[in-house]
Amino acid sequence: MSSHREAPEISKDPVADSSDLYAFVSPDDPDTVTLIANYVPLQLPASGPNFFEFGDDVLYEIHIDANGDARPDVTYQFRFRTELRNDRTFLYNTGPIESLDSENWNRRQFYSVTKVDSHGKSTVLAKSLPCPPCNVGPLSIPDYEKLAEDAVHKLKSGEKVFAGQRADAFFVDLGSIFDLGTLRPFQDKHLVGQNLFNYAGKAVNATDKTNVHSIAVQIPLHMVRREGKKRVRGRDAGAVIGVWTSASRRQVEVRGDKEGADVVVGPQVQVSRLGNPLFNEVIVPMAEKDKWNSLPPSEDKRFAEFVATPELGALLPVLYPGLFDKLDALNKTKEPRADLLAILLTGIPDGIIDGFQNNTGKLQADMLRLNTAIPPAEKENKFGVVGGDLAGFPNGRRIADDVVSISLRAIAGVTVPLVNADFEPDAAAALVEQGLSIKDASAGLLKKFPFLGTPFDGFGNPS
Repeated sequence: MSSHREAPEISKDPVADSSDLYAFVSPDDPDTVTLIANYVPLQLPASGPNFFEFGDDVLYEIHIDANGDARPDVTYQFRFRTELRNDRTFLYNTGPIESLDSENWNRRQFYSVTKVDSHGKSTVLAKSLPCPPCNVGPLSIPDYEKLAEDAVHKLKSGEKVFAGQRADAFFVDLGSIFDLGTLRPFQDKHLVGQNLFNYAGKAVNATDKTNVHSIAVQIPLHMVRREGKKRVRGRDAGAVIGVWTSASRRQVEVRGDKEGADVVVGPQVQVSRLGNPLFNEVIVPMAEKDKWNSLPPSEDKRFAEFVATPELGALLPVLYPGLFDKLDALNKTKEPRADLLAILLTGIPDGIIDGFQNNTGKLQADMLRLNTAIPPAEKENKFGVVGGDLAGFPNGRRIADDVVSISLRAIAGVTVPLVNADFEPDAAAALVEQGLSIKDASAGLLKKFPFLGTPFDGFGNPS
């Protein structure tokens, strides 16, 4: 999955688990950028009486780098507070919830938004903004869409924000991908080049009908782009931003024996982060995953070797003999995969793809790199840049981008010609896909901020 339960320790702490990060120029307002950070993955809708929520003891952050040093120039911080109205009931709500201040809603969450600049100066943009409730069911919440719409807040500083439960739009055939990288279309090598689906079992979206908790912010472009830069399609380095998200907890130390123990609360410690999808999940070795979650992107050069020689790239020729012979030959040269290093750690330089670049410099760092001078596509291609759609992944990440298939195609060799014109990828490389699309996410998407669909309710979708 994109980053659901991607490391041993964070899998035990779901409220701090960054599961997906999206960054794209907003189709509903192209003079803004939309950033969405999902947490608390794999929520079953029927989860009462204790429904899912953000952690009051977790600091959630979305970071934006505008100058390529992999350090935040702008950070949006979100802190949550839970309020219990009635301590004499076990119910989440004692009647229908028809507004964000309904007396029937027993357990509510509020949040503050703080903006931190590159010098560490903090400005509180908003306090006590209400989250929408979890989607209990149609009797408890007759008009959930209206409640969610009311929970979109326009700040005086110019941003829009939303924090609350949403349907998980990420789609992945989890059972196949982690069954040694099984690709259903390639289980019979003789079918390459033909219609590859529906003979080895249809792909299954393992995350369908699950919910997440989303933090979304829509920001005017002038607030995130380097000052003094004009918006020129594709080629203006000042238009490129790097984005990542994190979650931190207070360090706590207990000193002394049981009778005279003192609890000392220390600084915030990062326990989760996310930039590019699948980076920690399928590139970083198991022994390093927790360490990766604790580090800033500026330290990612220590993981570059795993990008340069991806483990899955070596597996494909073994799992599918005869389909990836050219990739196998490339692997045997031991040459670092310069294409993958560029895509994931530095961005794609100018001159490689006509009319496009999202390079942030030589510093290797895992960030979603978005060229904000590329306008939204009139018709999206789920394969993003490798499908000829420059507004898609790895230029940022849209919700409908098939990041699993894009990443698999890149690892299989389709992006090698970007840096080595003499290399001809295997025919199978351009056909690799998991066999899913955003249409396999049942909730559907909204056409406006915050874009993610209505969360599934517990009444209609029992666990």
